[in-house]
Amino acid sequence: MPSSRVAIVGAGSTYTPELIDGFARLRDTLPIDELVLIDPAADRLRPIAALARRIFAKQGHSARISTAATVADGAVDADAVLIQLRVGGQTTRRDDETWPLQCGCVGQETTGAGGLAKALRTVPVVLEIAEQVRRANPDAWIVDFTNPVGIVTRALQSAGHKAVGLCNVAIHLQRKFADSLGVPPESVRLEHVGLNHLTWERGVTVGGRDVLPELLDRFGAKIAEDVEIPLALIRHLGAVPSYYLKYYYRHDAVVEELQASGPRADQVAEIERRLLDMYADPALDTKPALLGERGGAYYSEAAVQLVAALLGTGGGSVQVVNTRNDGVLPFLPDDAVIEVPAQVDPEGVRPLPQRPVESRYSGLIAHVTAYEHLALEAALRGGRGRVFDALLAHPLVGQYELAERLTDELVLHNRAYLSWA
Repeated sequence: MPSSRVAIVGAGSTYTPELIDGFARLRDTLPIDELVLIDPAADRLRPIAALARRIFAKQGHSARISTAATVADGAVDADAVLIQLRVGGQTTRRDDETWPLQCGCVGQETTGAGGLAKALRTVPVVLEIAEQVRRANPDAWIVDFTNPVGIVTRALQSAGHKAVGLCNVAIHLQRKFADSLGVPPESVRLEHVGLNHLTWERGVTVGGRDVLPELLDRFGAKIAEDVEIPLALIRHLGAVPSYYLKYYYRHDAVVEELQASGPRADQVAEIERRLLDMYADPALDTKPALLGERGGAYYSEAAVQLVAALLGTGGGSVQVVNTRNDGVLPFLPDDAVIEVPAQVDPEGVRPLPQRPVESRYSGLIAHVTAYEHLALEAALRGGRGRVFDALLAHPLVGQYELAERLTDELVLHNRAYLSWA
Protein backbone atom coordinates (compact mmCIF):
# COMPACT_ATOMS: atom_id res chain seq x y z
CA MET A 1 0.00 0.00 0.00
CA PRO A 2 1.46 3.42 -0.93
CA SER A 3 2.42 5.80 1.83
CA SER A 4 1.80 9.52 1.99
CA ARG A 5 3.26 12.78 3.20
CA VAL A 6 0.87 14.78 5.37
CA ALA A 7 1.37 18.30 6.73
CA ILE A 8 -0.39 20.03 9.62
CA VAL A 9 -0.58 23.82 9.59
CA GLY A 10 -1.04 25.18 13.09
CA ALA A 11 0.74 22.20 14.62
CA GLY A 12 1.60 24.28 17.68
CA SER A 13 -2.00 23.79 18.78
CA THR A 14 -2.56 21.76 21.92
CA TYR A 15 -4.97 19.68 19.78
CA THR A 16 -2.10 18.26 17.73
CA PRO A 17 -1.30 15.24 19.98
CA GLU A 18 -4.90 14.10 19.41
CA LEU A 19 -4.14 13.96 15.69
CA ILE A 20 -0.75 12.36 16.30
CA ASP A 21 -2.36 9.62 18.37
CA GLY A 22 -4.85 8.95 15.58
CA PHE A 23 -2.14 8.76 12.90
CA ALA A 24 -0.16 6.36 15.08
CA ARG A 25 -3.07 4.05 15.99
CA LEU A 26 -4.64 4.01 12.54
CA ARG A 27 -1.49 3.61 10.46
CA ASP A 28 -2.99 0.68 8.54
CA THR A 29 -5.84 2.92 7.39
CA LEU A 30 -3.55 5.84 6.50
CA PRO A 31 0.06 4.80 5.92
CA ILE A 32 2.35 7.83 6.02
CA ASP A 33 6.09 8.15 5.39
CA GLU A 34 6.39 11.64 6.80
CA LEU A 35 4.35 13.96 8.97
CA VAL A 36 5.33 17.63 8.75
CA LEU A 37 4.37 19.89 11.64
CA ILE A 38 4.16 23.55 10.58
CA ASP A 39 3.96 26.50 12.95
CA PRO A 40 5.89 29.77 13.35
CA ALA A 41 5.70 29.49 17.16
CA ALA A 42 8.86 27.50 17.83
CA ASP A 43 8.32 27.54 21.61
CA ARG A 44 5.10 25.53 21.14
CA LEU A 45 6.13 23.49 18.11
CA ARG A 46 9.34 22.11 19.63
CA PRO A 47 7.79 20.24 22.61
CA ILE A 48 4.79 19.08 20.57
CA ALA A 49 7.07 17.66 17.86
CA ALA A 50 9.15 15.88 20.48
CA LEU A 51 6.01 14.40 22.03
CA ALA A 52 4.79 13.34 18.57
CA ARG A 53 8.04 11.43 18.00
CA ARG A 54 7.68 9.69 21.36
CA ILE A 55 4.06 8.72 20.61
CA PHE A 56 5.06 7.30 17.22
CA ALA A 57 7.99 5.43 18.72
CA LYS A 58 5.87 3.94 21.52
CA GLN A 59 3.30 2.70 19.01
CA GLY A 60 5.91 1.37 16.61
CA HIS A 61 5.25 3.84 13.79
CA SER A 62 8.29 4.32 11.57
CA ALA A 63 7.25 7.57 9.84
CA ARG A 64 9.55 10.56 10.04
CA ILE A 65 8.23 13.60 11.91
CA SER A 66 9.71 16.88 10.74
CA THR A 67 8.97 20.53 11.47
CA ALA A 68 8.80 23.72 9.45
CA ALA A 69 8.26 27.36 10.36
CA THR A 70 6.56 28.25 7.08
CA VAL A 71 3.90 26.71 4.87
CA ALA A 72 6.09 27.20 1.80
CA ASP A 73 8.73 24.92 3.32
CA GLY A 74 6.43 22.38 4.92
CA ALA A 75 3.87 21.82 2.17
CA VAL A 76 6.32 20.76 -0.55
CA ASP A 77 5.38 17.28 -1.81
CA ALA A 78 2.57 17.00 0.76
CA ASP A 79 -0.36 14.88 -0.39
CA ALA A 80 -2.70 16.46 2.16
CA VAL A 81 -2.45 19.61 4.26
CA LEU A 82 -4.56 19.92 7.40
CA ILE A 83 -5.28 23.46 8.60
CA GLN A 84 -6.08 24.04 12.27
CA LEU A 85 -5.41 27.53 13.54
CA ARG A 86 -6.79 30.30 15.69
CA VAL A 87 -5.91 33.83 14.65
CA GLY A 88 -5.21 35.78 17.82
CA GLY A 89 -5.23 32.73 20.08
CA GLN A 90 -7.32 32.44 23.22
CA THR A 91 -7.27 36.22 23.71
CA THR A 92 -9.47 36.81 20.67
CA ARG A 93 -11.62 33.83 21.61
CA ARG A 94 -12.24 35.44 24.99
CA ASP A 95 -13.28 38.64 23.21
CA ASP A 96 -15.66 36.72 20.93
CA GLU A 97 -17.28 35.18 23.99
CA THR A 98 -17.51 38.43 25.95
CA TRP A 99 -18.61 41.54 24.05
CA PRO A 100 -21.66 39.91 22.36
CA LEU A 101 -22.90 38.89 25.82
CA GLN A 102 -22.64 42.51 26.93
CA CYS A 103 -25.09 43.28 24.12
CA GLY A 104 -27.48 40.53 25.21
CA CYS A 105 -26.46 38.07 22.49
CA VAL A 106 -24.79 34.67 22.60
CA GLY A 107 -21.05 34.97 23.06
CA GLN A 108 -19.61 32.04 21.15
CA GLU A 109 -16.63 31.55 18.86
CA THR A 110 -18.39 29.96 15.88
CA THR A 111 -21.88 31.42 15.72
CA GLY A 112 -23.52 34.78 16.24
CA ALA A 113 -21.47 37.97 16.33
CA GLY A 114 -18.44 36.22 17.83
CA GLY A 115 -18.47 33.70 15.02
CA LEU A 116 -18.54 36.51 12.47
CA ALA A 117 -15.56 38.16 14.15
CA LYS A 118 -13.65 34.89 13.93
CA ALA A 119 -14.55 34.53 10.26
CA LEU A 120 -13.31 38.04 9.47
CA ARG A 121 -9.98 37.35 11.16
CA THR A 122 -9.58 33.86 9.78
CA VAL A 123 -10.64 33.79 6.12
CA PRO A 124 -7.83 36.04 4.76
CA VAL A 125 -5.19 34.09 6.69
CA VAL A 126 -6.43 30.68 5.54
CA LEU A 127 -6.68 31.85 1.93
CA GLU A 128 -3.06 33.04 2.03
CA ILE A 129 -2.00 29.68 3.49
CA ALA A 130 -3.94 27.88 0.75
CA GLU A 131 -2.18 29.92 -1.93
CA GLN A 132 1.17 28.88 -0.46
CA VAL A 133 0.03 25.26 -0.50
CA ARG A 134 -1.04 25.60 -4.13
CA ARG A 135 2.35 27.03 -5.10
CA ALA A 136 4.17 24.26 -3.21
CA ASN A 137 2.00 21.43 -4.53
CA PRO A 138 -1.13 22.18 -6.58
CA ASP A 139 -2.28 18.57 -6.29
CA ALA A 140 -2.44 18.55 -2.48
CA TRP A 141 -5.79 18.24 -0.75
CA ILE A 142 -6.58 20.86 1.89
CA VAL A 143 -8.62 19.66 4.87
CA ASP A 144 -9.94 22.51 6.97
CA PHE A 145 -10.64 22.08 10.68
CA THR A 146 -10.50 25.83 11.30
CA ASN A 147 -13.75 27.39 12.51
CA PRO A 148 -16.13 28.61 11.31
CA VAL A 149 -15.63 25.58 9.07
CA GLY A 150 -18.55 26.25 6.69
CA ILE A 151 -17.51 29.82 5.88
CA VAL A 152 -13.80 28.98 5.65
CA THR A 153 -14.47 25.99 3.38
CA ARG A 154 -16.69 28.11 1.14
CA ALA A 155 -13.89 30.67 0.88
CA LEU A 156 -11.39 27.95 -0.08
CA GLN A 157 -13.66 26.32 -2.65
CA SER A 158 -14.67 29.67 -4.15
CA ALA A 159 -10.97 30.40 -4.68
CA GLY A 160 -10.57 27.13 -6.58
CA HIS A 161 -8.71 25.10 -3.97
CA LYS A 162 -9.00 21.32 -3.59
CA ALA A 163 -10.56 21.72 -0.17
CA VAL A 164 -13.02 20.00 2.12
CA GLY A 165 -14.12 20.94 5.63
CA LEU A 166 -14.34 18.61 8.60
CA CYS A 167 -16.08 18.83 11.98
CA ASN A 168 -16.23 16.27 14.78
CA VAL A 169 -19.96 16.66 15.61
CA ALA A 170 -21.10 13.76 13.40
CA ILE A 171 -18.46 11.26 14.50
CA HIS A 172 -18.99 12.27 18.14
CA LEU A 173 -22.72 11.48 17.89
CA GLN A 174 -22.04 8.30 15.93
CA ARG A 175 -19.72 7.06 18.70
CA LYS A 176 -22.21 8.03 21.41
CA PHE A 177 -25.06 6.22 19.66
CA ALA A 178 -22.92 3.13 19.02
CA ASP A 179 -21.86 3.02 22.66
CA SER A 180 -25.47 3.27 23.85
CA LEU A 181 -26.60 0.50 21.52
CA GLY A 182 -23.57 -1.69 22.12
CA VAL A 183 -22.70 -1.97 18.43
CA PRO A 184 -19.47 -1.22 16.49
CA PRO A 185 -19.24 2.46 15.46
CA GLU A 186 -18.68 1.56 11.81
CA SER A 187 -22.09 -0.14 11.75
CA VAL A 188 -23.87 3.15 12.56
CA ARG A 189 -24.88 5.42 9.67
CA LEU A 190 -26.27 8.90 10.32
CA GLU A 191 -28.79 10.82 8.26
CA HIS A 192 -26.93 14.01 9.05
CA VAL A 193 -28.11 17.18 7.32
CA GLY A 194 -27.59 20.94 7.53
CA LEU A 195 -24.68 23.34 7.76
CA ASN A 196 -21.60 23.25 9.93
CA HIS A 197 -22.74 23.66 13.55
CA LEU A 198 -26.36 23.68 12.35
CA THR A 199 -27.24 20.02 11.81
CA TRP A 200 -29.82 17.42 12.72
CA GLU A 201 -29.71 13.61 12.79
CA ARG A 202 -32.95 12.69 11.05
CA GLY A 203 -32.17 8.99 11.10
CA VAL A 204 -29.70 6.56 12.67
CA THR A 205 -29.32 3.32 10.73
CA VAL A 206 -27.83 0.03 11.96
CA GLY A 207 -27.99 -3.00 9.67
CA GLY A 208 -30.38 -1.21 7.31
CA ARG A 209 -32.86 -0.41 10.10
CA ASP A 210 -33.59 3.07 11.47
CA VAL A 211 -32.98 2.81 15.21
CA LEU A 212 -33.51 6.49 16.03
CA PRO A 213 -36.94 5.85 17.66
CA GLU A 214 -35.33 3.16 19.82
CA LEU A 215 -32.49 5.49 20.78
CA LEU A 216 -34.93 8.19 21.86
CA ASP A 217 -37.09 5.74 23.80
CA ARG A 218 -34.21 4.08 25.65
CA PHE A 219 -31.60 6.82 25.89
CA GLY A 220 -33.51 10.06 25.28
CA ALA A 221 -32.56 11.64 28.61
CA LYS A 222 -28.85 10.95 28.05
CA ILE A 223 -28.99 12.30 24.49
CA ALA A 224 -30.78 15.45 25.68
CA GLU A 225 -28.11 15.99 28.32
CA ASP A 226 -25.31 15.53 25.79
CA VAL A 227 -26.68 18.02 23.25
CA GLU A 228 -28.17 20.36 25.89
CA ILE A 229 -31.55 20.42 24.16
CA PRO A 230 -34.79 19.63 26.09
CA LEU A 231 -35.92 16.05 25.56
CA ALA A 232 -39.47 17.26 24.87
CA LEU A 233 -38.19 19.26 21.91
CA ILE A 234 -36.10 16.36 20.60
CA ARG A 235 -39.13 14.08 20.77
CA HIS A 236 -41.26 16.69 19.00
CA LEU A 237 -38.71 17.01 16.21
CA GLY A 238 -38.12 13.28 15.96
CA ALA A 239 -34.50 14.17 15.27
CA VAL A 240 -31.39 14.86 17.31
CA PRO A 241 -30.11 18.45 16.90
CA SER A 242 -26.42 19.12 17.31
CA TYR A 243 -25.20 20.77 20.49
CA TYR A 244 -24.92 24.08 18.62
CA LEU A 245 -28.68 24.27 18.05
CA LYS A 246 -29.04 25.25 21.70
CA TYR A 247 -27.88 28.73 20.67
CA TYR A 248 -30.98 29.00 18.45
CA TYR A 249 -33.59 26.97 20.32
CA ARG A 250 -32.64 28.30 23.79
CA HIS A 251 -30.91 31.60 22.99
CA ASP A 252 -32.08 33.71 25.92
CA ALA A 253 -31.61 30.94 28.48
CA VAL A 254 -28.12 30.23 27.15
CA VAL A 255 -27.22 33.92 27.33
CA GLU A 256 -28.15 33.91 31.02
CA GLU A 257 -26.10 30.76 31.59
CA LEU A 258 -23.07 32.20 29.82
CA GLN A 259 -23.30 35.50 31.69
CA ALA A 260 -23.22 33.54 34.95
CA SER A 261 -20.47 31.06 34.03
CA GLY A 262 -17.89 33.34 32.44
CA PRO A 263 -15.96 32.80 29.18
CA ARG A 264 -15.11 29.24 28.20
CA ALA A 265 -11.86 30.71 26.85
CA ASP A 266 -10.59 31.19 30.41
CA GLN A 267 -11.04 27.49 31.15
CA VAL A 268 -9.45 26.51 27.83
CA ALA A 269 -6.47 28.80 28.41
CA GLU A 270 -5.79 27.10 31.75
CA ILE A 271 -6.16 23.65 30.18
CA GLU A 272 -3.74 24.68 27.43
CA ARG A 273 -1.19 25.93 29.96
CA ARG A 274 -1.31 22.61 31.81
CA LEU A 275 -1.14 20.62 28.58
CA LEU A 276 1.94 22.49 27.35
CA ASP A 277 3.64 21.75 30.66
CA MET A 278 2.78 18.07 30.22
CA TYR A 279 3.97 18.01 26.60
CA ALA A 280 7.38 19.28 27.73
CA ASP A 281 7.86 16.24 29.99
CA PRO A 282 10.34 13.94 28.18
CA ALA A 283 8.76 10.90 29.87
CA LEU A 284 5.31 11.51 28.34
CA ASP A 285 4.69 9.25 25.34
CA THR A 286 0.87 9.16 25.15
CA LYS A 287 -1.75 11.84 24.78
CA PRO A 288 -2.77 12.92 28.30
CA ALA A 289 -6.31 12.39 29.57
CA LEU A 290 -6.58 16.14 30.15
CA LEU A 291 -6.65 16.64 26.37
CA GLY A 292 -10.18 15.22 26.41
CA GLU A 293 -11.32 18.33 28.31
CA ARG A 294 -9.97 20.55 25.52
CA GLY A 295 -12.74 19.35 23.15
CA GLY A 296 -12.60 17.81 19.69
CA ALA A 297 -13.40 14.24 20.69
CA TYR A 298 -12.76 11.68 17.92
CA TYR A 299 -11.61 14.26 15.43
CA SER A 300 -8.37 12.35 14.85
CA GLU A 301 -10.38 9.32 13.72
CA ALA A 302 -12.50 11.52 11.44
CA ALA A 303 -9.38 13.14 10.01
CA VAL A 304 -7.62 9.83 9.33
CA GLN A 305 -10.70 8.36 7.65
CA LEU A 306 -11.17 11.43 5.46
CA VAL A 307 -7.53 11.79 4.40
CA ALA A 308 -7.28 8.05 3.71
CA ALA A 309 -10.36 8.23 1.46
CA LEU A 310 -9.07 11.32 -0.37
CA LEU A 311 -5.68 9.73 -1.01
CA GLY A 312 -7.08 6.30 -1.84
CA THR A 313 -5.11 4.46 0.84
CA GLY A 314 -8.29 3.25 2.51
CA GLY A 315 -10.47 3.00 -0.58
CA GLY A 316 -13.50 5.19 -1.13
CA SER A 317 -15.92 5.69 1.73
CA VAL A 318 -18.87 7.72 2.94
CA GLN A 319 -17.85 10.58 5.26
CA VAL A 320 -19.78 13.45 6.81
CA VAL A 321 -18.01 16.54 5.47
CA ASN A 322 -18.47 20.17 4.57
CA THR A 323 -18.56 20.58 0.83
CA ARG A 324 -20.26 22.34 -2.07
CA ASN A 325 -24.03 21.88 -2.26
CA ASP A 326 -24.37 21.43 -6.04
CA GLY A 327 -28.13 20.97 -5.89
CA VAL A 328 -28.25 18.41 -3.08
CA LEU A 329 -30.32 20.81 -0.99
CA PRO A 330 -32.37 22.47 -3.75
CA PHE A 331 -33.43 25.41 -1.59
CA LEU A 332 -29.79 26.59 -1.34
CA PRO A 333 -27.41 28.02 -3.96
CA ASP A 334 -25.11 25.51 -5.63
CA ASP A 335 -22.02 27.17 -4.14
CA ALA A 336 -23.30 27.00 -0.56
CA VAL A 337 -21.28 24.70 1.68
CA ILE A 338 -23.40 22.06 3.39
CA GLU A 339 -22.58 19.36 5.96
CA VAL A 340 -23.92 15.98 4.84
CA PRO A 341 -22.65 12.46 4.13
CA ALA A 342 -20.60 12.36 0.94
CA GLN A 343 -18.83 9.79 -1.17
CA VAL A 344 -15.13 10.54 -0.78
CA ASP A 345 -12.32 9.09 -2.91
CA PRO A 346 -9.32 10.36 -4.90
CA GLU A 347 -11.70 11.67 -7.56
CA GLY A 348 -13.18 14.13 -5.07
CA VAL A 349 -16.07 14.70 -2.70
CA ARG A 350 -19.63 14.12 -3.87
CA PRO A 351 -22.46 14.84 -1.40
CA LEU A 352 -25.08 12.12 -1.36
CA PRO A 353 -28.72 12.83 -2.30
CA GLN A 354 -30.97 13.82 0.59
CA ARG A 355 -34.68 13.27 1.03
CA PRO A 356 -36.67 16.55 1.17
CA VAL A 357 -35.73 18.63 4.20
CA GLU A 358 -38.66 19.59 6.40
CA SER A 359 -39.54 23.28 6.58
CA ARG A 360 -38.74 23.45 10.29
CA TYR A 361 -35.11 22.81 9.31
CA SER A 362 -34.85 24.19 5.78
CA GLY A 363 -35.99 27.67 6.79
CA LEU A 364 -33.24 28.04 9.38
CA ILE A 365 -30.67 26.43 7.08
CA ALA A 366 -31.52 28.90 4.31
CA HIS A 367 -31.45 31.83 6.73
CA VAL A 368 -28.00 30.94 8.08
CA THR A 369 -26.70 30.23 4.57
CA ALA A 370 -27.65 33.79 3.57
CA TYR A 371 -25.79 35.10 6.61
CA GLU A 372 -22.73 32.97 5.72
CA HIS A 373 -22.70 34.43 2.20
CA LEU A 374 -22.72 37.96 3.63
CA ALA A 375 -20.09 37.01 6.22
CA LEU A 376 -17.80 35.78 3.48
CA GLU A 377 -18.34 38.98 1.51
CA ALA A 378 -17.34 40.97 4.60
CA ALA A 379 -14.27 38.78 5.16
CA LEU A 380 -13.12 39.11 1.55
CA ARG A 381 -14.00 42.75 0.84
CA GLY A 382 -14.15 44.41 4.24
CA GLY A 383 -16.12 47.48 5.24
CA ARG A 384 -18.35 48.33 8.14
CA GLY A 385 -21.45 48.20 5.95
CA ARG A 386 -20.80 44.57 4.98
CA VAL A 387 -20.25 43.60 8.61
CA PHE A 388 -23.55 45.28 9.49
CA ASP A 389 -25.31 43.46 6.62
CA ALA A 390 -24.10 40.09 7.90
CA LEU A 391 -25.17 40.79 11.48
CA LEU A 392 -28.56 42.14 10.44
CA ALA A 393 -29.12 38.95 8.43
CA HIS A 394 -28.10 36.61 11.25
CA PRO A 395 -31.11 34.93 12.90
CA LEU A 396 -29.52 35.47 16.33
CA VAL A 397 -29.33 39.24 15.74
CA GLY A 398 -31.73 40.58 13.11
CA GLN A 399 -32.59 43.92 14.79
CA TYR A 400 -31.36 47.28 13.56
CA GLU A 401 -30.23 48.81 16.85
CA LEU A 402 -28.64 45.57 17.99
CA ALA A 403 -26.81 45.03 14.70
CA GLU A 404 -25.49 48.62 14.86
CA ARG A 405 -24.13 48.12 18.36
CA LEU A 406 -22.63 44.71 17.60
CA THR A 407 -20.98 46.07 14.46
CA ASP A 408 -19.29 48.84 16.44
CA GLU A 409 -18.14 46.38 19.11
CA LEU A 410 -16.83 43.89 16.55
CA VAL A 411 -14.77 46.52 14.74
CA LEU A 412 -13.49 47.97 18.02
CA HIS A 413 -12.26 44.60 19.31
CA ASN A 414 -10.75 43.44 15.99
CA ARG A 415 -9.04 46.51 14.54
CA ALA A 416 -5.65 44.81 14.73
CA TYR A 417 -6.89 42.04 12.40
CA LEU A 418 -8.99 44.03 9.92
CA SER A 419 -6.93 45.69 7.21
CA TRP A 420 -9.74 48.12 6.36
CA ALA A 421 -10.63 49.22 9.90
